[in-house]
Amino acid sequence: MGSGKTTVGPLVAARLGWRFIDVDDVIEAEAGSTIADFFARRGEAEFRRREQETIARLVTGDGLVLALGGGAIENSHTRSMLLALEGTFVVHLEVQLATTLARCAGTEGTRPVLADRANLEARYRRRLPLYRSAHVSIIADALSPEEVVDAVLGAIEMKGS
Repeated sequence: MGSGKTTVGPLVAARLGWRFIDVDDVIEAEAGSTIADFFARRGEAEFRRREQETIARLVTGDGLVLALGGGAIENSHTRSMLLALEGTFVVHLEVQLATTLARCAGTEGTRPVLADRANLEARYRRRLPLYRSAHVSIIADALSPEEVVDAVLGAIEMKGS
């Protein structure tokens, strides 16, 4: 949340000539409700099940840049699949919690987790080592979107060499 994936993902996809897909958007379209409503009606466990299914279906596509929700990495099956599947390249856009809070200010209505600071901090600490298991982590706090895109494409190029 607030790392820049929604801004950077489409830019990376455009530079590669690929399609950008936000997994949360796919889930919302298929469920006919927002993620917040989905959580309220069906709970987090059902959302995570749906998220895992959606990622597994999409990750086999060619020429895609996928933006994953922040909790996807906590599912060990999803994490292993993303890291081990040939042709995938997982990029972690790392930002400090303070950056997340600054970038997401004013979105508390659509991001209820922001209202519970203690839970947010615990979630951040719990997930950070998992995020860092990505193929590459890019410290994105002070970078412009174009600088992040350049760093992502540079990392992809290095992987291909």
